Amino acid sequence: MGWNSWDCFGSSVTEAEVIANAEFMARHLRPHGWDTVVVDIQWYEPDPGLEGYQRVSDPVLDAWGRPLPAPGRFPSAAADGTFRALAARVHDLGLRFGVHLMRGVPRRAVDRDLPVLGSTSTCGQIADRTSVCPWNPDSYGVDMSRAGAQAYYDSVVAALAEWGVDLIKLDDVLYPPIEEREIAAISAAIDATGRPITLSLSPGKELSLAHLETLRSHAQMWRISDDFWDTWPHLREQFQRAARWAPHQRPGAWADADMLPLGRIGVRAHVGADRLSRFTLDEQRTLVTLWCLMRSPLMVGGHLPDTPPETLALLTNDTVLSLLDSDASREIVRDDDVVMWSAEAGDVAWRAVFWLGDAATTRTVHLADLGCLGRDHVTDGWTGRTVELRSGAVTLDVPAHGVRLLRFE
Repeated sequence: MGWNSWDCFGSSVTEAEVIANAEFMARHLRPHGWDTVVVDIQWYEPDPGLEGYQRVSDPVLDAWGRPLPAPGRFPSAAADGTFRALAARVHDLGLRFGVHLMRGVPRRAVDRDLPVLGSTSTCGQIADRTSVCPWNPDSYGVDMSRAGAQAYYDSVVAALAEWGVDLIKLDDVLYPPIEEREIAAISAAIDATGRPITLSLSPGKELSLAHLETLRSHAQMWRISDDFWDTWPHLREQFQRAARWAPHQRPGAWADADMLPLGRIGVRAHVGADRLSRFTLDEQRTLVTLWCLMRSPLMVGGHLPDTPPETLALLTNDTVLSLLDSDASREIVRDDDVVMWSAEAGDVAWRAVFWLGDAATTRTVHLADLGCLGRDHVTDGWTGRTVELRSGAVTLDVPAHGVRLLRFE
Protein backbone atom coordinates (compact mmCIF):
# COMPACT_ATOMS: atom_id res chain seq x y z
CA MET A 1 0.00 0.00 0.00
CA GLY A 2 1.60 3.23 -1.08
CA TRP A 3 2.05 6.05 -3.58
CA ASN A 4 3.70 6.06 -7.00
CA SER A 5 4.69 9.19 -8.89
CA TRP A 6 3.70 8.05 -12.41
CA ASP A 7 0.01 9.01 -12.66
CA CYS A 8 0.61 12.59 -11.56
CA PHE A 9 4.16 13.43 -12.70
CA GLY A 10 5.04 10.91 -15.40
CA SER A 11 8.81 10.71 -15.75
CA SER A 12 9.47 14.22 -14.44
CA VAL A 13 8.88 13.97 -10.67
CA THR A 14 11.19 16.03 -8.45
CA GLU A 15 12.58 15.46 -4.98
CA ALA A 16 10.37 18.18 -3.51
CA GLU A 17 7.28 16.47 -4.94
CA VAL A 18 8.33 13.07 -3.60
CA ILE A 19 8.86 14.55 -0.13
CA ALA A 20 5.51 16.38 -0.23
CA ASN A 21 3.71 13.12 -0.96
CA ALA A 22 5.71 11.20 1.62
CA GLU A 23 4.92 13.74 4.32
CA PHE A 24 1.22 13.68 3.45
CA MET A 25 1.21 9.89 3.54
CA ALA A 26 2.93 9.82 6.92
CA ARG A 27 0.35 12.21 8.39
CA HIS A 28 -2.87 10.98 6.82
CA LEU A 29 -2.44 7.48 5.38
CA ARG A 30 0.21 5.66 7.37
CA PRO A 31 -2.17 5.05 10.33
CA HIS A 32 -4.33 3.08 7.86
CA GLY A 33 -1.53 0.87 6.52
CA TRP A 34 -0.13 2.93 3.64
CA ASP A 35 3.65 2.81 3.94
CA THR A 36 5.53 2.92 0.60
CA VAL A 37 6.69 5.80 -1.64
CA VAL A 38 7.87 4.92 -5.15
CA VAL A 39 9.79 7.16 -7.57
CA ASP A 40 8.74 5.99 -11.01
CA ILE A 41 10.50 5.95 -14.36
CA GLN A 42 13.52 7.98 -15.57
CA TRP A 43 14.73 9.42 -12.27
CA TYR A 44 18.15 9.35 -13.96
CA GLU A 45 17.13 11.67 -16.83
CA PRO A 46 18.06 15.38 -16.40
CA ASP A 47 15.44 16.42 -18.97
CA PRO A 48 12.85 13.66 -19.33
CA GLY A 49 10.28 15.76 -21.17
CA LEU A 50 6.75 16.53 -20.11
CA GLU A 51 4.80 14.37 -22.57
CA GLY A 52 6.46 11.55 -24.54
CA TYR A 53 9.89 10.10 -23.89
CA GLN A 54 12.93 11.81 -25.39
CA ARG A 55 14.01 10.10 -28.63
CA VAL A 56 17.57 9.79 -27.33
CA SER A 57 17.99 8.88 -23.69
CA ASP A 58 20.79 10.74 -21.86
CA PRO A 59 20.82 9.27 -18.33
CA VAL A 60 23.18 10.14 -15.49
CA LEU A 61 25.45 7.10 -15.09
CA ASP A 62 28.34 6.10 -12.90
CA ALA A 63 31.63 4.70 -14.23
CA TRP A 64 30.11 1.17 -14.41
CA GLY A 65 27.03 2.09 -16.42
CA ARG A 66 24.62 2.14 -13.48
CA PRO A 67 21.88 4.81 -13.34
CA LEU A 68 22.17 7.65 -10.84
CA PRO A 69 19.50 10.20 -9.83
CA ALA A 70 19.59 13.41 -11.86
CA PRO A 71 20.81 16.05 -9.38
CA GLY A 72 18.90 18.86 -11.08
CA ARG A 73 15.65 17.11 -10.09
CA PHE A 74 16.94 15.48 -6.89
CA PRO A 75 19.23 18.06 -5.24
CA SER A 76 20.17 15.81 -2.32
CA ALA A 77 21.88 13.52 -4.85
CA ALA A 78 24.43 16.24 -5.64
CA ALA A 79 26.43 15.38 -2.51
CA ASP A 80 27.19 11.74 -3.33
CA GLY A 81 25.32 11.00 -6.56
CA THR A 82 22.82 8.66 -4.92
CA PHE A 83 19.35 8.38 -3.38
CA ARG A 84 20.76 7.77 0.13
CA ALA A 85 19.58 11.11 1.51
CA LEU A 86 16.10 10.89 -0.02
CA ALA A 87 15.67 7.29 1.13
CA ALA A 88 16.72 8.30 4.65
CA ARG A 89 14.21 11.16 4.61
CA VAL A 90 11.43 8.75 3.64
CA HIS A 91 12.55 6.19 6.23
CA ASP A 92 12.54 8.87 8.95
CA LEU A 93 8.82 9.29 8.23
CA GLY A 94 8.29 5.58 8.99
CA LEU A 95 7.85 4.74 5.30
CA ARG A 96 9.51 2.48 2.72
CA PHE A 97 11.30 3.84 -0.36
CA GLY A 98 10.98 2.37 -3.86
CA VAL A 99 12.30 3.13 -7.35
CA HIS A 100 11.42 2.17 -10.91
CA LEU A 101 14.01 0.32 -12.99
CA MET A 102 13.95 -0.48 -16.70
CA ARG A 103 15.00 -3.97 -17.72
CA GLY A 104 18.43 -4.04 -19.31
CA VAL A 105 21.55 -1.94 -19.58
CA PRO A 106 21.41 1.77 -20.53
CA ARG A 107 22.12 2.44 -24.20
CA ARG A 108 24.55 5.19 -23.23
CA ALA A 109 26.53 2.69 -21.18
CA VAL A 110 26.60 0.38 -24.20
CA ASP A 111 27.62 3.18 -26.58
CA ARG A 112 30.50 4.11 -24.25
CA ASP A 113 31.32 0.43 -23.64
CA LEU A 114 31.67 1.09 -19.91
CA PRO A 115 33.09 -1.70 -17.74
CA VAL A 116 30.86 -3.98 -15.67
CA LEU A 117 31.68 -3.83 -11.98
CA GLY A 118 32.89 -7.19 -10.68
CA SER A 119 33.60 -8.54 -14.18
CA THR A 120 36.09 -8.31 -17.01
CA SER A 121 33.20 -7.71 -19.42
CA THR A 122 31.82 -4.42 -20.68
CA CYS A 123 28.31 -3.11 -21.06
CA GLY A 124 28.67 -3.40 -24.82
CA GLN A 125 29.54 -7.08 -24.53
CA ILE A 126 26.53 -8.02 -22.40
CA ALA A 127 23.94 -5.99 -24.34
CA ASP A 128 21.33 -7.68 -26.51
CA ARG A 129 20.76 -5.00 -29.14
CA THR A 130 17.83 -6.94 -30.60
CA SER A 131 15.92 -6.73 -27.30
CA VAL A 132 14.52 -3.22 -27.15
CA CYS A 133 11.53 -1.88 -25.23
CA PRO A 134 8.95 -0.75 -27.83
CA TRP A 135 7.87 2.34 -25.89
CA ASN A 136 10.98 3.54 -24.03
CA PRO A 137 14.42 4.30 -25.51
CA ASP A 138 16.53 3.99 -22.37
CA SER A 139 17.98 0.48 -22.52
CA TYR A 140 18.97 -2.62 -24.40
CA GLY A 141 18.17 -6.01 -22.95
CA VAL A 142 20.91 -8.02 -21.27
CA ASP A 143 22.00 -11.27 -22.93
CA MET A 144 22.09 -13.54 -19.90
CA SER A 145 24.27 -16.09 -21.73
CA ARG A 146 27.17 -13.60 -21.77
CA ALA A 147 29.91 -13.46 -19.14
CA GLY A 148 29.30 -10.41 -16.97
CA ALA A 149 25.51 -10.33 -17.45
CA GLN A 150 24.63 -11.42 -13.92
CA ALA A 151 27.45 -9.28 -12.54
CA TYR A 152 25.87 -6.21 -14.12
CA TYR A 153 22.48 -6.82 -12.51
CA ASP A 154 24.21 -7.70 -9.22
CA SER A 155 26.03 -4.36 -9.30
CA VAL A 156 22.90 -2.34 -10.05
CA VAL A 157 20.81 -3.94 -7.31
CA ALA A 158 23.69 -3.80 -4.82
CA ALA A 159 23.85 -0.04 -5.34
CA LEU A 160 20.10 0.35 -4.82
CA ALA A 161 20.27 -1.73 -1.65
CA GLU A 162 23.14 0.38 -0.34
CA TRP A 163 21.09 3.51 -0.94
CA GLY A 164 18.24 2.11 1.17
CA VAL A 165 15.79 1.07 -1.55
CA ASP A 166 12.98 -1.18 -0.25
CA LEU A 167 11.07 -1.85 -3.51
CA ILE A 168 12.11 -2.19 -7.15
CA LYS A 169 9.47 -1.79 -9.84
CA LEU A 170 11.03 -3.66 -12.77
CA ASP A 171 9.52 -2.62 -16.09
CA ASP A 172 9.30 -4.12 -19.60
CA VAL A 173 9.44 -7.73 -18.43
CA LEU A 174 5.89 -9.06 -18.79
CA TYR A 175 5.10 -8.31 -22.40
CA PRO A 176 4.92 -11.59 -24.36
CA PRO A 177 7.29 -13.30 -24.32
CA ILE A 178 7.94 -13.01 -20.59
CA GLU A 179 11.58 -12.05 -19.93
CA GLU A 180 12.10 -14.91 -17.49
CA ARG A 181 15.91 -14.96 -17.47
CA GLU A 182 16.24 -11.27 -16.69
CA ILE A 183 13.52 -11.49 -14.01
CA ALA A 184 15.44 -14.37 -12.44
CA ALA A 185 18.66 -12.36 -12.65
CA ILE A 186 17.17 -9.40 -10.80
CA SER A 187 15.64 -11.72 -8.22
CA ALA A 188 19.00 -13.40 -7.63
CA ALA A 189 20.68 -10.01 -7.37
CA ILE A 190 18.18 -8.97 -4.68
CA ASP A 191 18.80 -12.17 -2.75
CA ALA A 192 22.56 -11.52 -2.90
CA THR A 193 22.18 -8.17 -1.14
CA GLY A 194 20.59 -9.70 1.97
CA ARG A 195 18.19 -6.74 2.05
CA PRO A 196 14.42 -7.50 2.01
CA ILE A 197 13.61 -5.66 -1.23
CA THR A 198 10.14 -6.15 -2.74
CA LEU A 199 10.20 -6.93 -6.46
CA SER A 200 7.28 -5.61 -8.51
CA LEU A 201 7.05 -6.64 -12.18
CA SER A 202 5.34 -4.66 -14.93
CA PRO A 203 3.29 -4.58 -17.16
CA GLY A 204 1.29 -7.68 -18.11
CA LYS A 205 -1.75 -6.99 -20.27
CA GLU A 206 -1.62 -10.46 -21.84
CA LEU A 207 -0.07 -12.21 -18.83
CA SER A 208 -1.00 -15.89 -18.63
CA LEU A 209 -1.53 -18.09 -15.60
CA ALA A 210 1.00 -20.37 -17.29
CA HIS A 211 3.66 -18.13 -15.73
CA LEU A 212 2.21 -18.21 -12.21
CA GLU A 213 4.87 -20.38 -10.59
CA THR A 214 7.69 -18.41 -12.24
CA LEU A 215 6.18 -15.18 -10.97
CA ARG A 216 5.72 -16.55 -7.46
CA SER A 217 9.31 -17.81 -7.43
CA HIS A 218 10.89 -14.47 -8.31
CA ALA A 219 8.58 -11.58 -7.37
CA GLN A 220 6.16 -10.37 -4.74
CA MET A 221 3.96 -8.35 -7.14
CA TRP A 222 3.22 -8.53 -10.86
CA ARG A 223 1.04 -6.32 -13.03
CA ILE A 224 -1.84 -8.02 -14.83
CA SER A 225 -2.75 -5.14 -17.14
CA ASP A 226 -1.37 -2.32 -19.19
CA ASP A 227 -1.41 1.14 -17.61
CA PHE A 228 -4.77 1.65 -15.92
CA TRP A 229 -6.38 5.08 -16.26
CA ASP A 230 -9.45 6.94 -15.04
CA THR A 231 -12.07 5.86 -17.57
CA TRP A 232 -15.02 3.55 -17.02
CA PRO A 233 -14.07 1.18 -19.92
CA HIS A 234 -10.68 0.65 -18.24
CA LEU A 235 -12.33 -0.16 -14.92
CA ARG A 236 -14.97 -2.39 -16.45
CA GLU A 237 -12.26 -4.37 -18.26
CA GLN A 238 -10.37 -4.96 -15.01
CA PHE A 239 -13.28 -6.99 -13.61
CA GLN A 240 -12.42 -10.01 -15.77
CA ARG A 241 -8.73 -9.82 -14.89
CA ALA A 242 -9.51 -9.53 -11.19
CA ALA A 243 -11.80 -12.56 -11.38
CA ARG A 244 -9.15 -14.62 -13.16
CA TRP A 245 -6.32 -13.86 -10.73
CA ALA A 246 -8.06 -13.48 -7.36
CA PRO A 247 -8.23 -17.24 -6.57
CA HIS A 248 -4.44 -17.45 -6.95
CA GLN A 249 -3.50 -14.68 -4.52
CA ARG A 250 -1.40 -15.69 -1.54
CA PRO A 251 0.86 -13.93 0.98
CA GLY A 252 4.08 -12.78 -0.61
CA ALA A 253 2.86 -13.33 -4.18
CA TRP A 254 0.25 -10.88 -5.41
CA ALA A 255 -1.28 -10.18 -8.81
CA ASP A 256 -1.39 -6.39 -9.15
CA ALA A 257 -4.34 -4.66 -10.85
CA ASP A 258 -2.23 -1.48 -11.19
CA MET A 259 -2.29 1.94 -9.62
CA LEU A 260 -5.34 3.83 -8.39
CA PRO A 261 -5.65 6.96 -10.59
CA LEU A 262 -7.44 8.91 -7.87
CA GLY A 263 -7.18 12.52 -6.76
CA ARG A 264 -5.16 14.98 -8.84
CA ILE A 265 -3.43 13.22 -11.74
CA GLY A 266 -1.90 14.20 -15.09
CA VAL A 267 -0.02 17.14 -13.58
CA ARG A 268 2.88 16.37 -15.90
CA ALA A 269 2.00 12.82 -16.86
CA HIS A 270 2.25 11.22 -20.28
CA VAL A 271 -1.51 10.63 -20.56
CA GLY A 272 -4.11 13.38 -20.41
CA ALA A 273 -4.23 16.84 -18.90
CA ASP A 274 -3.88 18.09 -15.33
CA ARG A 275 -7.15 17.01 -13.72
CA LEU A 276 -8.94 15.48 -10.82
CA SER A 277 -9.70 11.83 -11.55
CA ARG A 278 -12.48 11.47 -14.10
CA PHE A 279 -14.00 8.64 -12.06
CA THR A 280 -17.21 9.61 -10.31
CA LEU A 281 -17.26 9.06 -6.56
CA ASP A 282 -19.38 5.93 -7.11
CA GLU A 283 -16.82 4.62 -9.62
CA GLN A 284 -14.03 5.37 -7.17
CA ARG A 285 -15.84 3.34 -4.52
CA THR A 286 -16.23 0.50 -7.03
CA LEU A 287 -12.53 0.69 -7.85
CA VAL A 288 -11.35 0.56 -4.23
CA THR A 289 -13.82 -2.21 -3.39
CA LEU A 290 -12.73 -4.42 -6.30
CA TRP A 291 -9.00 -3.91 -5.63
CA CYS A 292 -9.47 -4.71 -1.92
CA LEU A 293 -11.62 -7.76 -2.61
CA MET A 294 -9.10 -9.03 -5.13
CA ARG A 295 -6.38 -8.27 -2.56
CA SER A 296 -4.37 -6.35 -5.09
CA PRO A 297 -1.46 -4.18 -3.98
CA LEU A 298 -2.74 -0.61 -3.59
CA MET A 299 -0.68 2.23 -5.07
CA VAL A 300 -2.31 5.64 -5.30
CA GLY A 301 -1.26 7.61 -8.35
CA GLY A 302 -2.59 11.08 -7.52
CA HIS A 303 -0.65 13.99 -5.98
CA LEU A 304 -1.64 13.31 -2.38
CA PRO A 305 -1.63 16.88 -1.00
CA ASP A 306 -4.38 17.76 -3.50
CA THR A 307 -6.57 14.74 -2.74
CA PRO A 308 -10.26 15.71 -2.31
CA PRO A 309 -11.58 14.84 1.17
CA GLU A 310 -14.21 12.46 -0.22
CA THR A 311 -11.47 10.46 -2.02
CA LEU A 312 -9.24 10.51 1.05
CA ALA A 313 -12.16 9.06 3.02
CA LEU A 314 -12.26 6.08 0.64
CA LEU A 315 -8.54 5.46 1.11
CA THR A 316 -8.75 5.56 4.90
CA ASN A 317 -11.84 3.42 5.50
CA ASP A 318 -10.32 0.75 7.73
CA THR A 319 -13.36 -1.53 7.46
CA VAL A 320 -13.03 -1.77 3.69
CA LEU A 321 -9.22 -1.95 3.81
CA SER A 322 -9.55 -4.97 6.10
CA LEU A 323 -10.67 -6.91 3.00
CA LEU A 324 -6.97 -7.06 2.11
CA ASP A 325 -6.63 -9.59 4.94
CA SER A 326 -9.63 -11.69 3.90
CA ASP A 327 -9.57 -15.16 2.35
CA ALA A 328 -11.16 -17.04 -0.55
CA SER A 329 -12.05 -13.91 -2.50
CA ARG A 330 -13.69 -14.69 -5.83
CA GLU A 331 -16.38 -13.71 -8.30
CA ILE A 332 -19.56 -15.71 -7.64
CA VAL A 333 -22.09 -14.20 -10.09
CA ARG A 334 -21.77 -12.54 -13.49
CA ASP A 335 -25.13 -11.84 -15.13
CA ASP A 336 -25.08 -9.08 -17.74
CA ASP A 337 -24.35 -5.92 -15.71
CA VAL A 338 -24.58 -7.62 -12.29
CA VAL A 339 -21.32 -8.89 -10.83
CA MET A 340 -21.08 -10.33 -7.32
CA TRP A 341 -18.01 -11.18 -5.27
CA SER A 342 -17.48 -13.01 -2.01
CA ALA A 343 -14.72 -13.13 0.61
CA GLU A 344 -14.40 -14.56 4.10
CA ALA A 345 -12.74 -13.12 7.19
CA GLY A 346 -13.13 -15.30 10.26
CA ASP A 347 -16.80 -15.23 11.24
CA VAL A 348 -17.55 -12.41 8.80
CA ALA A 349 -18.82 -13.09 5.29
CA TRP A 350 -18.22 -10.27 2.82
CA ARG A 351 -20.33 -9.92 -0.30
CA ALA A 352 -20.22 -7.21 -2.95
CA VAL A 353 -22.94 -6.47 -5.49
CA PHE A 354 -21.49 -4.45 -8.37
CA TRP A 355 -23.71 -2.81 -10.97
CA LEU A 356 -21.95 -2.09 -14.28
CA GLY A 357 -24.98 -0.46 -15.87
CA ASP A 358 -25.07 3.18 -16.95
CA ALA A 359 -28.15 4.10 -14.86
CA ALA A 360 -28.94 3.48 -11.21
CA THR A 361 -30.86 0.35 -10.33
CA THR A 362 -32.64 -1.36 -7.46
CA ARG A 363 -31.87 -5.06 -7.06
CA THR A 364 -33.35 -7.66 -4.76
CA VAL A 365 -30.71 -10.28 -4.00
CA HIS A 366 -31.50 -13.51 -2.18
CA LEU A 367 -29.17 -14.77 0.52
CA ALA A 368 -29.05 -18.15 -1.21
CA ASP A 369 -27.41 -16.52 -4.22
CA LEU A 370 -24.93 -14.83 -1.90
CA GLY A 371 -24.18 -18.03 -0.01
CA CYS A 372 -25.32 -16.39 3.22
CA LEU A 373 -28.36 -18.42 4.28
CA GLY A 374 -28.67 -18.40 8.06
CA ARG A 375 -26.97 -15.03 8.47
CA ASP A 376 -29.29 -12.68 10.31
CA HIS A 377 -27.29 -9.45 10.57
CA VAL A 378 -25.92 -7.43 7.66
CA THR A 379 -24.37 -3.98 7.49
CA ASP A 380 -23.13 -1.77 4.67
CA GLY A 381 -19.35 -2.16 4.54
CA TRP A 382 -18.79 1.43 3.46
CA THR A 383 -21.16 3.23 5.83
CA GLY A 384 -21.63 0.79 8.72
CA ARG A 385 -25.39 1.18 8.50
CA THR A 386 -27.69 -1.79 9.01
CA VAL A 387 -29.15 -3.30 5.84
CA GLU A 388 -32.68 -4.65 6.18
CA LEU A 389 -33.25 -8.36 5.64
CA ARG A 390 -36.70 -9.31 4.42
CA SER A 391 -37.91 -12.77 3.35
CA GLY A 392 -34.37 -14.05 3.00
CA ALA A 393 -33.26 -11.24 0.71
CA VAL A 394 -31.82 -7.74 0.66
CA THR A 395 -33.11 -4.98 -1.58
CA LEU A 396 -30.30 -2.68 -2.66
CA ASP A 397 -30.22 0.69 -4.38
CA VAL A 398 -27.05 0.66 -6.48
CA PRO A 399 -25.83 3.72 -8.41
CA ALA A 400 -24.60 3.62 -11.98
CA HIS A 401 -21.19 1.91 -12.11
CA GLY A 402 -21.54 1.46 -8.36
CA VAL A 403 -21.32 -1.16 -5.64
CA ARG A 404 -22.99 -2.21 -2.43
CA LEU A 405 -20.56 -3.88 -0.07
CA LEU A 406 -22.25 -6.12 2.51
CA ARG A 407 -20.85 -7.44 5.77
CA PHE A 408 -22.73 -10.52 7.06
CA GLU A 409 -22.38 -11.77 10.63
